[in-house]
Amino acid sequence: MKYSYISHLYCPKCGNTFGTIEQHQVCTCGSPLLVKYDLEEVKKNVVPGEWGTRELTLWRYHELLPVEEELNVVSLGEGMTPLLPLRKLGNDMSIGNLYMKDEALIPTGTFKARGAAVGVSKAKEIGVKELVMPTNGNAGAAWGLYAARAGIIATIVMPTDAPKIARNEVALSGANLYLVNGLISDAGKIVEKAVKDYNLYDASTLKEPYRIEGKKTMGLEITEQLNWKMPDVILYPTGGGVGLIGIYKALNELKELGWIKGKLPRLVAVQSTGCAPIVDAWKEGKHESVFWKNSETVAFGINVPKALGDFLVLDAIYNTDGCAVAIDDGSMLKEQEKVANMEGSFVCPEGAATFAAIRRLRESGWIGQDETVVALNTGAGIKYPGNVEIIQRMLGKEDSINKLERVYK
Repeated sequence: MKYSYISHLYCPKCGNTFGTIEQHQVCTCGSPLLVKYDLEEVKKNVVPGEWGTRELTLWRYHELLPVEEELNVVSLGEGMTPLLPLRKLGNDMSIGNLYMKDEALIPTGTFKARGAAVGVSKAKEIGVKELVMPTNGNAGAAWGLYAARAGIIATIVMPTDAPKIARNEVALSGANLYLVNGLISDAGKIVEKAVKDYNLYDASTLKEPYRIEGKKTMGLEITEQLNWKMPDVILYPTGGGVGLIGIYKALNELKELGWIKGKLPRLVAVQSTGCAPIVDAWKEGKHESVFWKNSETVAFGINVPKALGDFLVLDAIYNTDGCAVAIDDGSMLKEQEKVANMEGSFVCPEGAATFAAIRRLRESGWIGQDETVVALNTGAGIKYPGNVEIIQRMLGKEDSINKLERVYK
């Protein structure tokens, strides 16, 4: 048996195809490239039950991942994060089957580790010695750390107001860290020039084909954890949109294999009112978004004014009868507190946005009471310490706790 049944790379816009042992970035037409697998051979050699006997990492799905030789795998044990039932929060929203796919427990504390694990592993396999990328913080942290493990030099450019924890992770990884007084789009322009000047491997979102393959394992895990059944709705906080594109790709591959049946879940892209290009495009029925000027949100991970793969995000929404929702920062932070208080989970603001979106869509009737709903919490709330403001009670050394002030649930 092969370790991977990867077949080739292809362009979803013009149909060009490319090999998998050379270094490729985007298509000659400018579109991101996607990975195609020989699914007929997968059918002959793999059954889904076999995956369940393997290690609890995303590499259990190696036949549907692009790394062709196991010795090239660079791993920190990423994958198979919990799919948690949220009964209290579900009751509060009048939803009987609410789940959270919790990416807070993955290495580096965010789902970005999935893309980094597979992207860096394939970069190692095709001979990359140095990579460069712009980031809002968490992706740079993940790629910097995985590159260090792989022995690859990383250069990371991020906005000056990126979370301090992410900046520290990059610095400690030994990567070359640069800060820019601007947005991720400004960092992207600097990276683009560096790629041309120094012939570096561009690891920007969707400018290499393999990050998406790591992200798609969220979709594979959700279906496996639901006993190869699909939920009715999956909500995803959307900046660059790679995770949503990846989940959609995973579900389509599983359906083509015949391992899942029926209608695909309705996919929902959740953005911030301070940066909602996908939402605006969806509302207008467009297949590409317009650059969002002066974007700003506490949910730093979804502060992406214009995604390279916006057309792929919108296609996934349209093809599943999904939608796109924008949530204001205040509602995000309120929902973040509610999730922590009711379910004991400190989610990131991006994850909190998905719960606020669920609440809104349930109130409007778009989500039904008996539907199975999965929200992606894409990272740990502790990576955003500046977003939480609390009033602390100060006691003197001789003071005691007042029984009347204690909180009872």
